Amino acid sequence: MEGAVFRPLRVSCNGMSKQTAALLEARGVAKHYGPVAALRAADLSVAPGEIHALLGANGAGKSTLVKCLSGVIRPDTGTISFGGRAVRARSPMHAARLGLAPVFQDPALVPDLSVTQNLRLTGMPLGRVRAELAAMELSVNFNEQVGDLALPVLRMLDLARALARDPQLLILDEITAALPSDLAERVFAVMRERREKGRSVLFITHRLAEVIAICDRATILRDGRDVGTMVPREGGEARIVEIMLGPEAARAEARAAELSEDDVAVAPDARERPDAVAADAVLELDGLRAGNVQELSLRIAAGEVVGVAALEGQGQDELFEVLAGERKPESGEVRLRGKPFRARHPYDAIRKGVVLVPPDRLLALLPQRSVRENVAAPHYSTPLRWGPINMRDEGRRVRHAVDALQIDMRAARQVRRLSGGNQQKVTIARWLASGFTTLLCNDPTRGVDVGTKRQVYTLLRELAADGAAILFFSSELAEFPLVCDRVLTVYGGRVTAELPGPAADEASLLQAMHGLDLEEAVA
Repeated sequence: MEGAVFRPLRVSCNGMSKQTAALLEARGVAKHYGPVAALRAADLSVAPGEIHALLGANGAGKSTLVKCLSGVIRPDTGTISFGGRAVRARSPMHAARLGLAPVFQDPALVPDLSVTQNLRLTGMPLGRVRAELAAMELSVNFNEQVGDLALPVLRMLDLARALARDPQLLILDEITAALPSDLAERVFAVMRERREKGRSVLFITHRLAEVIAICDRATILRDGRDVGTMVPREGGEARIVEIMLGPEAARAEARAAELSEDDVAVAPDARERPDAVAADAVLELDGLRAGNVQELSLRIAAGEVVGVAALEGQGQDELFEVLAGERKPESGEVRLRGKPFRARHPYDAIRKGVVLVPPDRLLALLPQRSVRENVAAPHYSTPLRWGPINMRDEGRRVRHAVDALQIDMRAARQVRRLSGGNQQKVTIARWLASGFTTLLCNDPTRGVDVGTKRQVYTLLRELAADGAAILFFSSELAEFPLVCDRVLTVYGGRVTAELPGPAADEASLLQAMHGLDLEEAVA
């Protein structure tokens, strides 16, 4: 296979080393949706006591393979064996009985039911789930409605449900994409603990640093086929990207990364513009209070990307909800271009040019509708635009947005058929097509591959250059210096530090995000 580096995993047993038989073996697994090949012929082998990464660009087939393994969908062809015998899971419940428990890319909970009702719906023992949450030092109110819980809490709850089954193979599909660094570390601790107990983990992520730090081996998919299995620590990120994208695409990606780094390197003086921020502020907050937000103030100027870095539950979610019209502030003042800004509903914010890219793409999409309909929908949200649709104008707007983000249109008739990363692109593309003045980006690169992340970084800088004001949050600290002019760290609902974008390294951000004084921490 192209670029493959095959190494049988060896484990130590009483000082002796021996090659182990596979716990999970998938051979030639294929799945088509009409003319679209989601999987062509994928092989995968996971050994006992192994943390195995499953990697690939958006649309490579990772989530489709996971759904085939866990019984959500039935593969067209191929064989799957588990524990040495051929199996075909008929449902996720059947897969759990076999010893395989998945945590899917999106929360698998009913939002209109409480946590307790959701657990009883699937026959999960409440005490066991509580014990798993307690082991991760987490507390969740089981009487609370799922729809009222933050996305990171939902992801950890899904993990606790899977762990309560004590599976032989735990499958984690992009779980860390929605998590801040502190919760991601708890997931890694769980994975290491599973490995020490002789259990296995199949881990899907686009964060290659995580793969190198924690995974024993990695299988890489490209265009629905496996193209290599490697030891991540030996190959490094460059080798992973080369196998994942292909040699030529990897070289182009490396050149784009060098250009972005050069842009960041020359930017500090140009990005430090306190006088411009005060004079030309588009969005201003003074003493905002809402939920976990406590007396928070910030300014964003036209042409500026301002980052917000925070651990889970420090008020960043409430900040975005207030600005997007999803929550009413308790006190404080919000001004848009110098005038009071009160959004009683998301429609009010959109009408005034303040638009949101939410962390949960399913909240923003019409999954049964086409890409074109999803992208064009906000353009017709005002009564003044009701009436005959200008199909030529709509088509031009949609094509521009689709091309700008290079959305895969092979399954364009229904957005739900797109890969998670392409769905995320659609949530951004709709605002490119309809227009805005202020863009609220709440983890916009969650669950997208390295190439797409670079596209989003470049797009945000271009939008800022055209005069947009952008508020940016990411659960990946390494993104802030690549995108932001300034970064504000928030702890306890208050701003604890402000750093120039290029100077916002991970160590400085983590110190301020934990409420530590930067000068004292350095001393």
